Amino acid sequence: MAEPGKNFFPGLSPYLVTIFLLLAAVPLGLALGPIFLGAALLLAALSFLITRRLVSQLQSARQRTRLLDEQILQSQKLAALGELSAGVAHEINNPLAIIRQEAEWVLHIFKHQETVPSREREELQGSVAEIIQQVDRCREITHNLLDFARKREPVIQAVDINKLIEAMTLLVEREAKHNNIAIVRQFDNNLPAVLSDAPQLRQVILNLLNNATHAVQKDGVITITTRLAGNNSIDLLVSDTGGGIPPDHLGKIFDPFFTTKAPGKGTGLGLSISHGIIQRLGGRISVDSVLGRGTTFTINLPLKPEKGRRNAGETQDLSGR
Repeated sequence: MAEPGKNFFPGLSPYLVTIFLLLAAVPLGLALGPIFLGAALLLAALSFLITRRLVSQLQSARQRTRLLDEQILQSQKLAALGELSAGVAHEINNPLAIIRQEAEWVLHIFKHQETVPSREREELQGSVAEIIQQVDRCREITHNLLDFARKREPVIQAVDINKLIEAMTLLVEREAKHNNIAIVRQFDNNLPAVLSDAPQLRQVILNLLNNATHAVQKDGVITITTRLAGNNSIDLLVSDTGGGIPPDHLGKIFDPFFTTKAPGKGTGLGLSISHGIIQRLGGRISVDSVLGRGTTFTINLPLKPEKGRRNAGETQDLSGR
């Protein structure tokens, strides 16, 4: 139980000196004259302004401390989740491999089984093929879990960002054109080579492009922009004209297992893995979205990371081909 008077008007406690000066100003003015009254009031005003500023700075510091505590707690949760996910994924992968192997064997038998009527044989083959497809989907999820949990050091080498992005764009452009989605390139042709991990960058860019095509669905535009940024870095932007992301979802968009897609359409790990990759490469990834207008993901990468190692050999055409 709180002590009596301890929390009485807690908001006034920092201003006790100011209150004392104000209370002392009147008798000082009566006893010593208006000059002392003015001096006391001036001191009270200065005390109020200084105290208010200190209180504001203290509140800001407490807010920053609270945010840091939340980030530390979140990082600890993610670390624990990563360890748990890795263990679960390893345990699930073994029976999945057995199920797929046995389903392929059953499918092989049906293809050479003449005693079963053709119609029933086709239905059974279709069912077994569906089992294999769903097993592959489960394996993809477990592999994503392992990627999320894995702490692999990047393999640093010289990367032509424009060529790498172009290669990933060609992978999704055919399906995009089928849905009347235009992909616009706005590449800075004067970009220098970036010392980074090409395979991991491919994974991030392909994930962003797939997300953009899913967000647009039909009859829209995806714009890919590269440009030289400050502090010896480059920016890579992927924008779409989709429906946008609700404001209350933006803070969770990089959380593992969070997805805005329909059930069965996404695992919710793509952006989490991408976020981790970009951080390991010494960069930052952010999102800006307006409902009804679209979304932009921005990646900022250093031209040369502070940590990492560059492979021996000359600059390669790391275009993904």
